[in-house]
Amino acid sequence: MTNHKKTEKQEKVQHTVCMDCSSYSTYCYRCDDFVVNDTKLGLVQKVREHLQNLENSAFTSDRHRKRKLLENSSLNSKLLKVNGSTTALCATGLRNLGNTCFMNAILQSLSNIQQFCCYFKELPAVELRNGKTAGRRTYHTRSQGDNNVSLVEEFRKTLCALWQGSQTAFSPESLFYVVWKIMPNFRGYQQQDAHEFMRYLLDHLHLELQGGFNGVSRSVILQENSSLTASSKCCINGASTVVTAIFGGILQNEVNCLICGTESRKFDPFLDLSLDIPSQFRNKRTKNQENGPMCTLRDCLRSFTDLEELDETELYMCHKCKKKQKSTKKFWIQKLPKVLCLHLKRFHWTAYLRNKVDTYVEFPLRGLDMKCYLLEPENSGPESCLYDLAAVVVHHGSGVGSGHYTAYAAHEGHWFHFNDSTVTLTDEETVVKAKAYILFYVERQAKSGSDKL
Repeated sequence: MTNHKKTEKQEKVQHTVCMDCSSYSTYCYRCDDFVVNDTKLGLVQKVREHLQNLENSAFTSDRHRKRKLLENSSLNSKLLKVNGSTTALCATGLRNLGNTCFMNAILQSLSNIQQFCCYFKELPAVELRNGKTAGRRTYHTRSQGDNNVSLVEEFRKTLCALWQGSQTAFSPESLFYVVWKIMPNFRGYQQQDAHEFMRYLLDHLHLELQGGFNGVSRSVILQENSSLTASSKCCINGASTVVTAIFGGILQNEVNCLICGTESRKFDPFLDLSLDIPSQFRNKRTKNQENGPMCTLRDCLRSFTDLEELDETELYMCHKCKKKQKSTKKFWIQKLPKVLCLHLKRFHWTAYLRNKVDTYVEFPLRGLDMKCYLLEPENSGPESCLYDLAAVVVHHGSGVGSGHYTAYAAHEGHWFHFNDSTVTLTDEETVVKAKAYILFYVERQAKSGSDKL
């Protein structure tokens, strides 16, 4: 195509418009070629660009509109109607990294124990770079060493990510990496025991926090425990931390020799109590089953604290008889913790495998009265022995090495069901029907008219 200026003496031309690109041109018989009209082509090009801009703008606007609809839909799915009013569901799930439901259930339960959770969320962040702390460290972590990891820091980050409402699910892969580093028993992707993980987690958090002599952690805990005598402080493996200040209690273990009557007393600190399900209830699997009486949490607590005669495999070494003798044993609770963690022994070893006791155990949501299990109940206040349920861990399935873990927890007056990345609102009727594996009870602070257990 030739692009030239018009001459004074111009041959007859034919005007043409391209059907594809809409460009305007004329056919010059003298040049035997099409001649582009620069002026008109520029106008057409501008029109084409304007139309294209309008099309892009419409596409962008439509895309923004769809995104806004999706955001509103996601927001609406997090809005709950409670008593006629709408409230936001800020709960965040935890992604399953490969049979890590045991860890997710424990983390969600601990995140709903407000005093414990708030302590870690208020800790200052610790950045680790090449084994050295960026900036001034406000608390020390023993587990760091050459591994360059901090369980306290990753636990803090995980708790901060929950209940923010900014995402539907959070991936705790950094915390799981630290767990692999410092807890070899939990390496791999096989199913693990949630109770065993909880004990390892609390023990390692306690050990890390024990080094915080220069930070706020130790001073705050010691101030909280200032009303306790030196003998009543629950210090497991050294100095007290937030772990022992909240979960720590003290048991008195009494052993009596049946031959000479010598009595031995021993005080043992604890972070949780493991309760047997009495044998007479082990065939009762559901709440609605009518064969025999219902097993209750009180039955399990009574079985734990009742006088027990030790069998031949647990003979007591009597210092007076100077040999192992038959004896009796009884537990008393010398000091109750702020958060009472009760573990129901649902797994037991047989000759070849570990079976599950699938018995339903009835438990109260409010007013668990622990006064009758105290060594000196007369020294306790009227409300100091009452506990309200904060969280429940449930095992679904037949064996400890299989199945699935979920958790129920109360948050701001509402009950939620945590199933890995899925969080749903539930009710109290559903919670009390669960076959509990681990129960977290929080000491009641204010007086209430709730019924006692």
